[in-house]
Amino acid sequence: MNNLDSIKFFLPEIVLTGGVLVIILFELITSYKKLLPYLSLWILVVAFFCTANLLVKNVDASIFENLIRINGFTTFFKLLFTLASFITILFSLSRRQPHHNIEYYSLLLIVTLGLYLLASANDLLIIYLGLETVSISSYLLTSSQKGIRRSAEAGLKYLIFGAIASGIMLYGMSLLYGLYGTTSLETLFALIQRDYYQPVLLASLFMVFIGLGYKIAVVPVHMWCPDVYEGAPTEITGFLSVAPKAAGFAIIIRFFYKLLQPLTITPLTVSDLFLNNWQWLFAVISVVTMTLGNLAALHQTNLKRLLAYSSIAHAGYILMGLVVMQESGIQAMVLYLPIYLFMNMGAFFVIYIIENITGSVDIDKYEGLGWRLPFIGVVMSIFLFSLIGLPPLGGFIAKLYIFASVIEAKWYLLALVGLLNGVVSLYYYARIIRAMFLKIPTEELKNGGTKELPVSSSFSPSVLSLFDTILLMLLVIPVLILGVYFTPLVNLINRVLGV
Repeated sequence: MNNLDSIKFFLPEIVLTGGVLVIILFELITSYKKLLPYLSLWILVVAFFCTANLLVKNVDASIFENLIRINGFTTFFKLLFTLASFITILFSLSRRQPHHNIEYYSLLLIVTLGLYLLASANDLLIIYLGLETVSISSYLLTSSQKGIRRSAEAGLKYLIFGAIASGIMLYGMSLLYGLYGTTSLETLFALIQRDYYQPVLLASLFMVFIGLGYKIAVVPVHMWCPDVYEGAPTEITGFLSVAPKAAGFAIIIRFFYKLLQPLTITPLTVSDLFLNNWQWLFAVISVVTMTLGNLAALHQTNLKRLLAYSSIAHAGYILMGLVVMQESGIQAMVLYLPIYLFMNMGAFFVIYIIENITGSVDIDKYEGLGWRLPFIGVVMSIFLFSLIGLPPLGGFIAKLYIFASVIEAKWYLLALVGLLNGVVSLYYYARIIRAMFLKIPTEELKNGGTKELPVSSSFSPSVLSLFDTILLMLLVIPVLILGVYFTPLVNLINRVLGV
């Protein structure tokens, strides 16, 4: 499709690009900075409906000379990114958080635009362009807390690790171009499947996986995650834990599943041998990632670092779906991500609220919280139980589909390791629940506190605004509903995957 005809399918990206320019002009010509978040929300709403329109119409097209692919799969992920950005701006509208400046909202829209490009990329150059758009904007958002050293340190660490991972991926892409003389994914898939066994090819594919694995924080490119999550503003931490991770999995599915899965139906050849090695490689990375994430989280007292290691572990769980190289595994991976969005961003919003009250994200600040603020205590417990994967919550359904696909493909040992890791995760999530409902705050123990847990002035019910309550409800209700009524979401995913 030529460039002129492609524009009508590129409206969501045009809306976001125009929205960034509008926000910049709005800042220049008016003094109503408090309207910036509302303007940003409206831009995201328009982009959401433009994307949803493409999904409703079942658009399946390659646009801009085959550089970008628009279909149900890409539009589903774009809706997910838009929702994550929308929730992040709602976080920032909390009355305890001062209004951010123009850079915050423009960078958040730019990240969303980069995520759109990354999910719909049909060319190596667009993958790299989308990845760098997301990364550079994320570095700036991470270090956006002026005057706070740990924020600047987090941004610098993110930049260093990101530059290394991007350089490795770009070198792998250059090898692919050198081997086949094209950057088009569809052409590459056809050429690679004809001539799969080449050491340089295998090395280049592994380099590409390293670059994408950095975005989803799998071992061995996970080291940036805890420090960045701790140092970034909490609302940005929640966003980074969901949106870039989903984009990374989207392009991994489109690249590696589309490339390797057709080879599973061929007779046993040398190519099959190396394909099986890829499956075992993904399995090993999945096991090491979930195990390291869970074990490292056991002794964390900073909740942002704890959820950072939890995020690493969840990346390992999701990667299990890719190991099986079947449609059921991909379906489970895609199902996991929207459920993970609600439960993880919900947990980060509770942390955001308590941080604004106490100025700390340490677990000891949650002691007695369940009695002082019962609503927050119960909601946080729901998010944590869902992250564990306990029924009847959304997290249980997400993990059920993952483990079912692994067992169906007869990867029994992988399923067993995943279940054992789930048991390990129960301990550190339960520590938070124990602190909220079964412990007396340390400062009260020093003053002879009793089990009655008198309500502290800093934790009085009035600190929870109506806006906070409504937003918590909007995040917790999907977690509850998707635990018992998940069929519509599964049907939608089957539709966008063409299952």
